[in-house]
Amino acid sequence: MEKYIGKMLDNRYEILEVIGSGGMAVVYKARCHRLNRFVAVKILREDYARDADFRRRFHAESQAVAMLSHPNIVAVYDVSRSVDTEYIVMELIDGITLKQYMQRKGVLNWREALHFTTQIVRALSHAHGRGIIHRDIKPHNIMILRDGSVKVADFGIARLVSVQNTLTQEALGSVHYISPEQARGSHIDARSDLYSVGVVMYETLTGRLPYEGDSPVSVAIQHINSMPLSPREINAEVPEALEVITMKAMSASLTHRYTSAEAMLHDLEEFRKNPSISFDYDLSGLHPQEKTAVEEPTRPLGQTREALSAAERPAPSDRRAPPPKGRGRAAPRTEEELEEEDYRARRRNSKITVLTGVLAVLVFVAGLTFLITQLVGSNQPVEDVPVPRLVGLHYEREVRNNSQYGENFTIVRSEEGEYSDEAEEGVILAQDPREGEIYKKGATVTVTLSLGRYTFQLLDYTNMNYREVQRELARLKLKFGEPEYVNSDLVDGMVVRTEPKNGDDVHEGDTIRLIVSKGPEVKMVRVPNLKDTMVDDLARVLEQLDLVMGVKRNVDSDKPVGTIVGQSVEANKEVEKKTVIDVDVSRGPAESPPPSDAPTPSEGPGGPTIDTTPSAPSDLLLTRTLRVALPSSPERVQITVYVGTIMVRNEQVSTLDMYYTCEVSGYVDDSVMVYIDSVQYEEYRMSDLP
Repeated sequence: MEKYIGKMLDNRYEILEVIGSGGMAVVYKARCHRLNRFVAVKILREDYARDADFRRRFHAESQAVAMLSHPNIVAVYDVSRSVDTEYIVMELIDGITLKQYMQRKGVLNWREALHFTTQIVRALSHAHGRGIIHRDIKPHNIMILRDGSVKVADFGIARLVSVQNTLTQEALGSVHYISPEQARGSHIDARSDLYSVGVVMYETLTGRLPYEGDSPVSVAIQHINSMPLSPREINAEVPEALEVITMKAMSASLTHRYTSAEAMLHDLEEFRKNPSISFDYDLSGLHPQEKTAVEEPTRPLGQTREALSAAERPAPSDRRAPPPKGRGRAAPRTEEELEEEDYRARRRNSKITVLTGVLAVLVFVAGLTFLITQLVGSNQPVEDVPVPRLVGLHYEREVRNNSQYGENFTIVRSEEGEYSDEAEEGVILAQDPREGEIYKKGATVTVTLSLGRYTFQLLDYTNMNYREVQRELARLKLKFGEPEYVNSDLVDGMVVRTEPKNGDDVHEGDTIRLIVSKGPEVKMVRVPNLKDTMVDDLARVLEQLDLVMGVKRNVDSDKPVGTIVGQSVEANKEVEKKTVIDVDVSRGPAESPPPSDAPTPSEGPGGPTIDTTPSAPSDLLLTRTLRVALPSSPERVQITVYVGTIMVRNEQVSTLDMYYTCEVSGYVDDSVMVYIDSVQYEEYRMSDLP
């Protein structure tokens, strides 16, 4: 199936690597180029793709799982079917299996077991409500995410109840977690999943499986006929109520098991609220039902003595009327009845004789086989050999095809590996039996392989405050140094990118480099000499240099009115763009002192007279239009306008309007002062306003 690596499915999914393998399909990590995210793609194996029945089962699985949408169930994004390829696109889970988690921690505390079980049952409640039975609940199919949440995976053998063939359905799933009815090949329903959940609970609470055996058949028989030790007999710290929930879910009797996931979830929630709760359940009913005596086969309904063949019937005789009914001694039996009874007795004896003969033959054959085995074994004794040390060796390179180990033992790898920070992928971490133990030549040694360092994908931290990112990296057990600052359009302190980048695989203990924004790049500009230029040209000149026009102060000067006579930043100085430049603007020379208010005497023919010419222009009352250019920020400012010492305007305005305009009234020589947010912004004279 490696032929798919590097391929593009439906011009959308780029296959990157194999991440899992099942009975019917192979699971790949892939990139969805349309949504730019990593996904899991499950492709049907080629040898099954050629089988119409397997293609039908795989497609039925796709339709079933696509119906599910729940936070505790692995989501299905897409389903595709073509001539030679069928696949399902699912979410890519960043986590480990519950089996791997238990291998790391051993026995879980009951609070962890409750936390995980509750989420599993919620997922099953959702699936059962849509007519879907998982059929293979086990720790290998339960994913634990980094935040502690659970997702149930691999509905690979789930079937819609409405199309289930209960007569021919084979018993599927892992035998250690299989329900009794599933082991018998009987009809199964939602309660079978709950039995498997009970086994998972039992294992998390005790650190061991309820039943062990030398073969899958022996384990399956124990599920049907046996009763395991209670969890509290193995782990005294298990609360009694949680033990009751576990054993009720594991009841071999369907009538005593939980009837639905909702019922089990109710008890789990009640226990969570009150761990000392006592459930009124009769545990004696949880044991396997005792077998009843096998009844002798009866004749099919409607079959009469007349229907027997002539060879089986007794010799005919005179028919007599049936004996009268009554109390006391039984009426004498007729000759015909005696013959009938004798015939039946002979048939029973004949069957017993045949069965006895068959049993005798089987016993003889078994004894003969045992005798031959002993004779041959005595001539060819099996050599006792010590188990070699395999821990630390690489399974593929050093063990698998090495005759040094293969001639004495059968080396098999465990289904589940373990993550390791020290051992590379494929190195043997544990072996059973251990090194040095003496076993017969040809015995099986099971080895557990390293999966390498725990790997997960780095999330996208772009445009997040780098302090928050550092806290998140620490929670994930990732290292980081001092951030590297660069100019960026992002706000100061925000993460621009990480190295490795988002989506890359990382391991616990890896160092993540943070590249952080220090704001846009600062660009410098040289301030021009604005003196002796006209104020009307100021806005255009500053805009060309990306400078900001500030306050224009009107001052007395010998320069013509409107001429710039001063600037807040000296000419030829380099400043950052957007720097505010204030200027002083000439309003002409200062006027002569106004004449005295007293009338001026003059000589005349009739003696001194009073000058009655009109008073100075300062006495004239004017109404003018005030127009002020507003700053670009903030969005709203407080405008205050004084004419002389009198406040004539005080209001909030939006800077989006660019200009503030109003009418003001005052005398010719009155000053007009404009304040923005309590800071002096402009100064005019009434005579200067249009």
